[in-house]
Amino acid sequence: MLDTNMKTQLQTHLQNLKTTVELVVFLDDSNKSVELESLANDIASLSDKVSVTRASDDDGRTPSVLVRSTATGSEIRFAGLPMGHEFTSLVLALLHSGGHPIKIDPELAEQIKALDGEYRFETYVSLSCQNCPDVVQALNIMSALNPDITNVMIDGALFQQEVDERKIMAVPAVYLNGELFTQGRTSLQEIVNKLDTGAAQRQAQAISEQDPFEMLIIGGGPAGASAAIYSARKGIRTGIVADRFGGQLLETLGIENFISVQSTEGPKLATSLEEHVRDYDVDIMSGQRASRIIAAQQIGDLIQVELESGATLKSRSLVIATGARWREMNVPGEQEYRGKGVAYCPHCDGPLFKDKKVAVIGGGNSGIEAAIDLAGIVEHVTVLEFDNKLRADEVLQRKARSMGNIEIITEALTTEVVGDGTQVTGLHYTDRSSGESKSLTLSGIFVQIGLVPNTEFLKDSLEMNARGEIVVGSHGETSMPGVFAAGDVTTAPFKQIIIAMGSGANAALGAFDYLIRTPEPQKKQEAVSLQPYRDIKQVEMT
Repeated sequence: MLDTNMKTQLQTHLQNLKTTVELVVFLDDSNKSVELESLANDIASLSDKVSVTRASDDDGRTPSVLVRSTATGSEIRFAGLPMGHEFTSLVLALLHSGGHPIKIDPELAEQIKALDGEYRFETYVSLSCQNCPDVVQALNIMSALNPDITNVMIDGALFQQEVDERKIMAVPAVYLNGELFTQGRTSLQEIVNKLDTGAAQRQAQAISEQDPFEMLIIGGGPAGASAAIYSARKGIRTGIVADRFGGQLLETLGIENFISVQSTEGPKLATSLEEHVRDYDVDIMSGQRASRIIAAQQIGDLIQVELESGATLKSRSLVIATGARWREMNVPGEQEYRGKGVAYCPHCDGPLFKDKKVAVIGGGNSGIEAAIDLAGIVEHVTVLEFDNKLRADEVLQRKARSMGNIEIITEALTTEVVGDGTQVTGLHYTDRSSGESKSLTLSGIFVQIGLVPNTEFLKDSLEMNARGEIVVGSHGETSMPGVFAAGDVTTAPFKQIIIAMGSGANAALGAFDYLIRTPEPQKKQEAVSLQPYRDIKQVEMT
C-alpha cells in the first residue's frame, strides 16, 4: 500500500511513539477494505509499538480503522481509507495516541481536558479537500486529550448514502452527538470556544490587558506572516491578530510559481508560515477578527484596534494584511443554499457531486480550472461567463473544450439560485445577447468570479478605491498616520503569494521607519525637534 519512500518517512515519525497504539480494523469484502488492511499492516510493520486487530463492525461503517491508545484508552476513527490529504491526519493520530507531545498552547490543552460532558463528533470530508484535515486534526487532538471526546472522519465519497440522507453538500461537515455542529473551515480554538461558552469572554479580557505593541499586524496570510517576521527581527514588541493562519492559501490546492519551490500545496505552505512566525517573539492572537481601528489623537500616540470579541488592542504602528475572499454572486437564493449546493471550493466539495450536474460561474482561469477538475467527477459541467468570451488562458480553454462533458455559455447573467428548501435544484440566468430568461437543472453551483478585499471593518477610516482596496504608497503607507497595509487587501495590481510576501516585508519596513522617526508616547514632549507626521505620504523614507 505504501511505497518505499513513504515507509521510510513514516518509520522515522513512528520512532517518536512512547506508548503502544492499537489499530482496530473493520473490514468487508470490498477493494477498499483490502487496501485499508494492507495500509494497517504496513504501518504495524514499521514499529513494534503498533499492532493490528481485526474486529466486527460496530457502527455500520466499513471499511474503517480505529486508532486506540493502550495507555489512555482514547479512540480516533477513520471511516474509509485515510489517504490523500487525510494521511497526515492518520499519522498525527498515531503519534498523539502514542504519547508524542501535542504542539498546542498549554492553556488550550488544559481547557480541552476540562471540558465536561460526552462529545461524539462525526466529520464528513472529501479526500481532495485541503481544508478538511485541519478540522479532522483539531477534533482528533481533542479526542487524544479528553477520553470523553471521540471523532470519526468519514469519507463522504465512500459513504454516499449517509451524505445523501443528511443532505451534506459541503465539507468539512461536523456533527456532534447526531446534530450538525459546524460546516466549513474552523480552528481548534473556535471549536473549543463553541463548547466552552465562557472561553471567548476570558480570552477577550486577557487580550485587552495586553501592553501596547510597537507593531501590530492584522491578518495571518502570506503578507501578514511576512510583516510579523520582519517586525520581530527588528527586536520590537510585535503582535499578530488573525482569524487563522493561511488566508486564501488554505483554499489553494497546487502552487507551482512560488520561486525556489517547484511544487507545494496551500495548506502546507500556510503551516510553514505559521511555524516560521512562531520561531520569533511574536504574540499571536488567533481566532480574532478586527471590527474597527481608531486613529491616534496625534502623531506618536497609540492606535487602537477593536476586535469582534470585544477586546481592544493598542499599538504605535499597524499593518493591515486581511487579504481577500471569494466574491459572491449576490443573487437571490445564494445565501439560502450556501453549503447546500452553492460552493466556492471545487477541490473540497466536488467529490460530493459525483455523477451529478453542476455549473461553474466564471470563465477566468479559476473557473475553467474548476470545470476541468469537476469534469472528471461529475456527470456534466456548465460554465456560465458574463462576458462574450472566456478570460482564461488559451491552454485551459483548449483543455475544457476538448472534454465531452463541459458546456460553455457566454453572455450569461446568473439571476437566481433555486432549490427545494433543503438543497439546490438549479439556477436562472439571462442570455445577455437576446434578453431571454433561461433555466438550468443542477445539483451544485461553484462560484469562481474573483476576489473581494476584506475591508468592511475599515469603512470611513482609510482611503480606498472603488473596489474597496486600501490605497497605499510606495512604502505601504495608508491615509492614516502609522497605519500601513500589504497584500491582496491593497491596490497592488497583481494578487500573487510571492507579491503579498514582499508587500508584507515592505509594509513592515515602512512601519519601522515610521517608528524610528516618531517619538514614543511618553517622550512626545522631549522630541520637539521631530516634525510631526501630518501626512505620512509626504514624509521622505530612506
